[in-house]
Amino acid sequence: MSNERKIIAVVGASGAQGSGLVRAILADPAQEFSVRAITRKPDGERGRELARLGIDVVAADLDDPNSVRQAFRGAHGAFCVTNFWEHFSVEREVAQGRALADAVAAEGVRHAIWSTLEDTRKLVPLGDARMPTLQGKYKVPHFDGKGEIEEYFRATGAPVSYLAASFYWDNMIHFGMGPRRAADGELVFTAPLGDRPLSGIAAEDIGAAALGLFKQGEAALGRWVGVAGDQLTGTEMAALMATALGRAVRYEPLSFDAYRNLGFPGADDLGNMFQYYYDFNRQVNAARDVAATRALHPGVMSFARWLERYGKRIPIG
Repeated sequence: MSNERKIIAVVGASGAQGSGLVRAILADPAQEFSVRAITRKPDGERGRELARLGIDVVAADLDDPNSVRQAFRGAHGAFCVTNFWEHFSVEREVAQGRALADAVAAEGVRHAIWSTLEDTRKLVPLGDARMPTLQGKYKVPHFDGKGEIEEYFRATGAPVSYLAASFYWDNMIHFGMGPRRAADGELVFTAPLGDRPLSGIAAEDIGAAALGLFKQGEAALGRWVGVAGDQLTGTEMAALMATALGRAVRYEPLSFDAYRNLGFPGADDLGNMFQYYYDFNRQVNAARDVAATRALHPGVMSFARWLERYGKRIPIG
């Protein structure tokens, strides 16, 4: 029997989800897999960091389908992810996702994981006036494009598992979604959640859950798995942040329209996303079971545990 480890090609190996998978594979006591890190810039700082860990770092550009095929050649598995927020173009994201799917099929990858999200138009048709239509044909563009790519993956017949993320708690650090100092000097956590619980997760735990799916092998093929580390209301999140930060934090709900009109790039998209979370709260949360996530990744962090580890990095404006 060969003891050779199976190669997992990790797209976005220096990104939020991919880096979590890289670390999980490296830390896995079973050492069943090895990493092939896929990045646009192997000679960049993050590429060099990966190489220093002894990882095979390979160049590929998702806008160049041939480079993706070459990067997947000889790999047992592939973790496939795209980043809408780099360019805000659903058309470009869908083209990149199709290139990934085509490469999986063409290169005989035995197990791919597509990092997906729901196509919200299945529950909110374009003619539904409850939320605005964006970019002419989407409700939540960064969701809907991934849903389109999911259908393309299915059509190829390639061996794929579908892994759906939750709200990144890391957004509190990197996306300015953490508490802010109000005029009265107190900290306020503002979000358009109403009184309904939000499924959330540490981005690094998504990659670790992906390793759990790779370990399941053929049993995981065709499965759609949503992951979450916790499901909490805005009030509950504020209380946990207060404990972690050592000072009072109050929750103030925001209307969806107010959020859509905040003016930063993608505010309308995220406003629609939060409304989708609210209007279809039961369905979204049921699809992201915390216990099932823990079965895939026993070390998945609760929000309280994430705050213990990273809460001090949340910038307070």
